[in-house]
Amino acid sequence: MIDILIADDHKVFREGLHSLLSNIPDIRVVGEAANGREVIAFLDKEQPDIILMDIAMGDSSGIETTRQVKKHYPEVKVLVLSMHSDSQYIVKMLEAGASGYLLKDAGSADMITAIRTVYAGDTYYSRQVSDTLIEHLTRGSKQKPKNTGVPLTKRELQVLRLIAEEYSNPEIAERLFISIRTVDTHRRNLLEKLGAKNTAGLVKHAIRLGLISGE
Repeated sequence: MIDILIADDHKVFREGLHSLLSNIPDIRVVGEAANGREVIAFLDKEQPDIILMDIAMGDSSGIETTRQVKKHYPEVKVLVLSMHSDSQYIVKMLEAGASGYLLKDAGSADMITAIRTVYAGDTYYSRQVSDTLIEHLTRGSKQKPKNTGVPLTKRELQVLRLIAEEYSNPEIAERLFISIRTVDTHRRNLLEKLGAKNTAGLVKHAIRLGLISGE
């Protein structure tokens, strides 16, 4: 069972989302929060698997709330559910530690897929968010050298390219004929070697290395 906390300052939206998710057998809404203070107060008592986090919550910022969540409750995953599609919001939320970003106009099927994907330990970006992120990371990078100065193995380069192309860990494992655990190990090694904090950072390095064009 995937336990969900809904964090959004609009009560009608929270209730609608709660009602929608209550019909999914493997998903359970365990709480609602209208702002960052309520999120932290809830986590002090109970930790859900995933927080569906809005960015603008009245006088609270979903970005700062996400930072606090990941600092004090790193095992709790954050899936952004926002109306903001600008790159500045996307990048800031991913840098804060969010595991995924979904726009509020997404269909229910996409939302459920995003929840299950993030719960499984992978990242999820809707197509529009992914395109915006790639465009942002590509700006100003075309004239940079395709060498980070960090020695990566051939397998690490393969994994990095597939991560940047939005393949999930199970899909990478299948394509490279390795175990999911091995993919996890390569991902951790890449984050450490490249000094990246999250998948957004890995995508940026993939572009600089010329593994993907960003076009």
